[in-house]
Amino acid sequence: MRKLVFGSQVLVVPVFMLLWVTLLVLAPVSEQLVTPSKSIISLQFPWTVFFQGESMDLTCKGSSSHSPWTTKWYFEGKVFKKNPKSTLRVRESGDYKCQADGLPVSDPVHLEFSTAPLILQGPPYVFEGDSVLLRCRTKAKTKLNTVAFFKNGELLILPNNSSDLHIDGADLVHNGHYHCGGYIHTCCTASSNRVNIRVQELFTHPVLRSSSSKPTEGSPVTLTCQTQLPPERSDVQLQFCFFRDGQALGSGWRISPELRIPALGTEDSGSYWCQAKRVNSHILKESRKISIPVRAAVSQPVLTLNPAKNWLLEGTWLTLHCEVQRGSPPILYKFYHDSVSLGSSSTPSTGRASLGISLTAQHSGFYYCTADNGFSPQRSEAVRLSVLVPLSRPVLTRRAPMSQPVVGDVMELHCEALSGLLPITYTFYRDDITLGRRVAYSRGGVSFRLPVTAEHSGNYFCKASNSAQTQHSDTMTLTVISLSRPVLTLRDPSVQPVVGDVMELHCESLSGSLPITYTFYHEDVTLGSIKAHSRGGAYLSVSVTAEHSGNYFCEASNSAQTQRSDTMTLTVKIPVSRPVLTLRDPSIQPVVGDVMQLHCESLSGSLPITYTFYHEDVNLGSRKAHSRGGASFSLAVTAEHSGNYFCEASNSVQTQRSDSMTLTVKIPVSRPVLTLRDPSVRLVVGDVMELRCEALSGSPPILYKFYHEDVTLGSTMAPSGGGASFNLSLMEKHSGNYSCEAENDLEIQHSELVTVIVTVPVSRPVLTLRAPRAQAEVGDVVELHCEALRGSPPILYQFYHEDVTLGNSSAPSGGGASFNLFLTAEHSGNYSCEADNGQGAQRSEAVALFIPGLTESRSGPVAPGVTGGLLGTVVLAAGALLFYHWLSRKAGGRTASDPSRHSSDSNPQDPTYHNVPGWIELQPVYMNVNSRGEDVVYSEVSCLQKESRNSAASAHSLSHQTDSSVIYAKVKKACTPASGPHQLASPAPHR
Repeated sequence: MRKLVFGSQVLVVPVFMLLWVTLLVLAPVSEQLVTPSKSIISLQFPWTVFFQGESMDLTCKGSSSHSPWTTKWYFEGKVFKKNPKSTLRVRESGDYKCQADGLPVSDPVHLEFSTAPLILQGPPYVFEGDSVLLRCRTKAKTKLNTVAFFKNGELLILPNNSSDLHIDGADLVHNGHYHCGGYIHTCCTASSNRVNIRVQELFTHPVLRSSSSKPTEGSPVTLTCQTQLPPERSDVQLQFCFFRDGQALGSGWRISPELRIPALGTEDSGSYWCQAKRVNSHILKESRKISIPVRAAVSQPVLTLNPAKNWLLEGTWLTLHCEVQRGSPPILYKFYHDSVSLGSSSTPSTGRASLGISLTAQHSGFYYCTADNGFSPQRSEAVRLSVLVPLSRPVLTRRAPMSQPVVGDVMELHCEALSGLLPITYTFYRDDITLGRRVAYSRGGVSFRLPVTAEHSGNYFCKASNSAQTQHSDTMTLTVISLSRPVLTLRDPSVQPVVGDVMELHCESLSGSLPITYTFYHEDVTLGSIKAHSRGGAYLSVSVTAEHSGNYFCEASNSAQTQRSDTMTLTVKIPVSRPVLTLRDPSIQPVVGDVMQLHCESLSGSLPITYTFYHEDVNLGSRKAHSRGGASFSLAVTAEHSGNYFCEASNSVQTQRSDSMTLTVKIPVSRPVLTLRDPSVRLVVGDVMELRCEALSGSPPILYKFYHEDVTLGSTMAPSGGGASFNLSLMEKHSGNYSCEAENDLEIQHSELVTVIVTVPVSRPVLTLRAPRAQAEVGDVVELHCEALRGSPPILYQFYHEDVTLGNSSAPSGGGASFNLFLTAEHSGNYSCEADNGQGAQRSEAVALFIPGLTESRSGPVAPGVTGGLLGTVVLAAGALLFYHWLSRKAGGRTASDPSRHSSDSNPQDPTYHNVPGWIELQPVYMNVNSRGEDVVYSEVSCLQKESRNSAASAHSLSHQTDSSVIYAKVKKACTPASGPHQLASPAPHR
């Protein structure tokens, strides 16, 4: 036992537990162990539960080197801010992981630092065969009187009251949840935490691997018993043993997982497996069995022939046998003739293969075979064979096989054997009588010529003989003809018969016993017979019809035999029938741009036939047909191709004309033209505008559609072509772009845009008077402004004073126009204006203008209050003017560039007006707002005085400054007495 200081307690740890920890930490040294595939955390003590305040050292294991800077530690998934070295001392509960040497992160290890009075300590993992210690501990200064252990809630019976529970050789039966409990002295009962024991597989079932799946005899092989230890138990030592067919190989158990066999024999074939076990343990696992066949290479094969001869006749059936004395199956045999493959055969179990061939002359040469079972192929010795060609049966023929021998002819007999050793002797026989003999030293046979007499009828044959054998031909029977073969001819062979002609046939045999009967035939149909009692043959006349074309022959017969002439073919020339002209597709009407195909065909008539196509008697072209079916003519259709068409068919006998066919070419509609009925007339609101749309070409019916700014106005159908019209009652909104659309079955076309401007008559204008001061005086410039609020430009404005024309002004783009009037004493009175844009002039209401200083009769009665106001305004204006002159003289007078200086400055009597700032504030406006012509009352609506330091403001600025204008409006006359104050209306200004 050893004492360890653990926190504030002294722990007694068994020696075997220190050994367990040491083995866990030490690096593996055995041959079968490998470098861990991931990082591993080893514990200072084999427990995961401790009391709070205690500490535990964790070590991260990776490869053989453990550099501090190659280790990362994780707590609850987060990396430690300061990466310690490979060993970490911890005091907090949670999951710990590490990563060493760039290996994958380790599995987490959960540590628990408990505050409970009683804990059960157990290892983090348990493998097969492990010795497990479960320790039940209490806090310092806490004594547990009795200790009990429980598994899955059931009490375990232990031999003594020990605080340790030992499990030797852990197995699956030890899986379960463990905890401990007991009675704390002078206190109470206590129960610990639960420890879950799950026994894991120490190593996997081994797998036996062979360095060669099909080793050959004499080759080495290495057997490997592969298994895998977990990284946590990489230091465990294993032993291995190999077996073949139930017998252990080598010296039995070994540390190495490999077994090398230097050279295999065929006797080493069998079933192999291996076993792996933990040293000094009962844990043993066995692999599955694998079959390892040891294959032997083939020996040199031997080729034999059956029949076993060095030469054989052509046509003999030859069997080749190839066999090896040793070699593992399957074996592939191949047969060769002069290095050319004849075939192959695979034998799964036997050592022999055969191949049969029927011999020909080309099979002479050397034969050999090969054997191969996947290692080194072997070749047999070559065997030579000569193939002899036998003499074939000869064939007897006549040189002219189509004609039968006639007395007086020279008959040539030919005898030939197609194969056989040369030389060959040919002998000719008639009825077993030798006619002659010939020797051939080359291929092709021999011939025998014989002058024919009446006695030469009989049976003929020949024989062919060489040094090996003799062959006999078939018998050929010949009959010598005493009547010669007749000849059939026409009386005039240069003239080809035509329907309606009388054709005369002539049949004659040049030799033969008389009388001779001649029979004439047309396609095996008898035309007639004539008996001739003299030389010269016989004639037969035939009235020719269309059916008389065909084959003709004749026969000549006498008392001895009948002879037939050669066949003579006659073609009767037939006049051409009336052709029929059609369109290739009559259901489709031709359209401009199409390719129209005309077809002309005569159903009867001798070929060739020439077809000519016409359009209104104009020749379009010709086609010659050498076969039935007529001819076609293609024509690219234009608008001019409407009309009558016909065709003509001509052969060497006759010309025929077809009926006429009328075609109407459909024309796509052309682009329409949109016009106004009278484009010279100016369009005014209220007029009726007639739009005319017309496409100059196009097959009817044509549908016309009318548009105003892409909005459809209406449509009209023209059934027979031409154009169409559309009437529209004009309003001001009808100005804009107009177009139309023409459509027939073939195309849709759009016209160009036509812009229409609808003229709007002017409305009654409004006249406005603008003066430079509150009260106009002689010498002022008054602006008369006339404006019609509605009307198409240009508008001509005329200005009037008491119906006397003052002047005119044109507004090209609409709006109003102004006229400036320099006031004199005669300019008081009524003003008006007139607006005219060519569609009727409109006159404004009159506007009255009063100029002070005129007589009462001229100006009319004026209210005393108004007169006083006007007089005060004049006095103020005069004072301002004098003040301005004084300031100007004070400043040294005008400069040479003053725009107000002109030639009239030298006259001191003429009044000089300057652009006084007060004028900018006092610009009256007079308007014709009194529609009934009552007396005028002027009321000062507003008058604001503003200082202006710019005493040299231009007249242009005065005419446009309107911020504080005094506006006089024409209102109703006041009805109050003259002595009292006037009650004046306050009208709204109107422009």
